[in-house]
Amino acid sequence: MRLAELTRLAVMCLAIVLSEASVQAEQRLQGPRPVVWRDFLGVNAHFLWFSPEEYRQQIDRLQDLGLEWTRIDLHWDIMEPEQGQLRTVELDELTRTLSTRQLKSEMYLVGSPDFASSGPFGIANRGAYPPRDPALYASSLVKFASRYPSVQAWQVWNEPNLPSYWQPFEDPERYARLLQASVEAMRSQAPGREVVMGGMAYYSQMPVRGGLMLESLGKLGVQRLGTVIAYHPYSQYPEGDDPKAGDFIVRAQLLNEKLRGIAPPAIWADEWGWSSYPGPQEEQNIIGEQGQADFVLRRLAVMSALDYDRIFLFALSDLDGRASVRDQHYGLLRLDGSPKPVYLALQRFLALTGPRLTPVVPPVLARAPGELYSIAWRRNDGSQVWLFWSAGQERLQLPQITQATLHDPLTGESRELNDAAGIAVQAKASLQVLTWK
Repeated sequence: MRLAELTRLAVMCLAIVLSEASVQAEQRLQGPRPVVWRDFLGVNAHFLWFSPEEYRQQIDRLQDLGLEWTRIDLHWDIMEPEQGQLRTVELDELTRTLSTRQLKSEMYLVGSPDFASSGPFGIANRGAYPPRDPALYASSLVKFASRYPSVQAWQVWNEPNLPSYWQPFEDPERYARLLQASVEAMRSQAPGREVVMGGMAYYSQMPVRGGLMLESLGKLGVQRLGTVIAYHPYSQYPEGDDPKAGDFIVRAQLLNEKLRGIAPPAIWADEWGWSSYPGPQEEQNIIGEQGQADFVLRRLAVMSALDYDRIFLFALSDLDGRASVRDQHYGLLRLDGSPKPVYLALQRFLALTGPRLTPVVPPVLARAPGELYSIAWRRNDGSQVWLFWSAGQERLQLPQITQATLHDPLTGESRELNDAAGIAVQAKASLQVLTWK
């Protein structure tokens, strides 16, 4: 079945499911495979926005989490302002640092320089227009990939389904030509690197033309190129834009299942997260630093149990005034390098779960409330981990577990539970972790 047909079927099924989902059932999720955090969880990092001293400190914090994958933005108009004149001094130093630290990276090249842009001369946003000739982009991508063989993956553009990155409006046919030229050049001149389709915003919706870019690209046969497929499943809440329907889970399950049908090398969610920005409100609700920590942990718990090969949290550090107010506050770290609550919560979460998890069936409850999210794993030492939360904040009885430890990764608090008749735990709207042997 072609990608277009698969994607259309996924969307049709999704519409049916969501239209009928008036009351959410308990969400008992079981991962499709073991999770090794250092390989599964990466972080978007804007290292070139910072001095080497600053980004080395950020790397220290990243490695303190036990993680090793980064996704790094390269702005073509900055990296090659004149044709053939690559700006490499900063990137040379960065890639040496990444290699020395044994970090892995996905780099994406986006934004046309003046010599390549198809945009009208004299406008302020010429860089947001695609290149007039796909060969110009492919040639530059190969130059960077050849110069930096330690970079594991190269992504062709970023969010081409949005006009903000592809002026004057989304154009699947034109992006398909760019992708094909880039893949062919990479395979022939820089073999051995993973090539990643430009990460689609959300689920690849095209706001001007309508429809899904993945569907349009499928009609053009791009699945034959064999690239990693990536998208950016942002939503208002960890469980979706409508948490009562669990629509993020439904969308991810349906779309990933259909994408697996065309056997891509991998499926990546290479951007997701929430900003702790103070406002004024812009698309995302105002949730603050504590809300950011809560939302990131719940989404991470869900994504670990869905069919992704790798996910990249956005982002490692807050940014300065060159970014929009909202984009300035997505970081795990503040601009001065200090950890935000989301960093500390993630650090506790990863320490509680351990480096590798094997999926198991969630524990039996005497009565399961409809709003409960329930995910279970086994750690390397054989002990069990249960991740759970509920908007209803009910008291939950676990008749088969008599001794366990209850952890709150948001606060760092923990307490021992013992009851020969089966322990009881008080659910919260935020994620809690129960561990037992």
